[in-house]
Amino acid sequence: MQDFPLYFELGWQHILDWKGYDHILFVMVLCGTYLLSDWRKVLILVTAFTVGHSVTLALSVFKLIHVNTGLIEFLIPVTILVTAMSNILAGKSKPKGMWLKYVLALFFGLIHGLGFSNYLNSLLGKSTSIVAELFAFNIGLEAGQIIIVISILLISFVLINIVKIKRWDWNFFLSSAIFGISFIMAAERWPNFFS
Repeated sequence: MQDFPLYFELGWQHILDWKGYDHILFVMVLCGTYLLSDWRKVLILVTAFTVGHSVTLALSVFKLIHVNTGLIEFLIPVTILVTAMSNILAGKSKPKGMWLKYVLALFFGLIHGLGFSNYLNSLLGKSTSIVAELFAFNIGLEAGQIIIVISILLISFVLINIVKIKRWDWNFFLSSAIFGISFIMAAERWPNFFS
């Protein structure tokens, strides 16, 4: 476990790296429709996502699955698109259907985990003892996600409760902006899907 701090740091830096902003966008849109008072729901939602990406990250690192990188790089913005669209289509109603949201977060986490796996595999090289490193990296990813979640919930709190922006207006703005960005990302990555 002597490398725990190193892999923990690599995990949170990787999720918070603006070069890989697709993961930041996903976590933002995943929790963007919730209020600070919904923190328990958000915690379960983000944990479902973490479980999903931890499973496929482990399976990939242990060489039990291998998926075309072009396919994964295309599917990641698609998961963001679907999540943003579901936020928009939900309209002004409060978030409901939580079990479906948890299942989708878990499933989308599986896809995002495969995206992280190439990065982690390149770090680990031919190392044979990778369980501790994998664990530390996953804990670091979770810490980075928590930073994103807290930031979005605080921004929502300030905008809705202090600035007095309507909740729907904020949700619509955030989800629409992220939808637009992820649509462009998916369109740019579409040709890689076939390579």
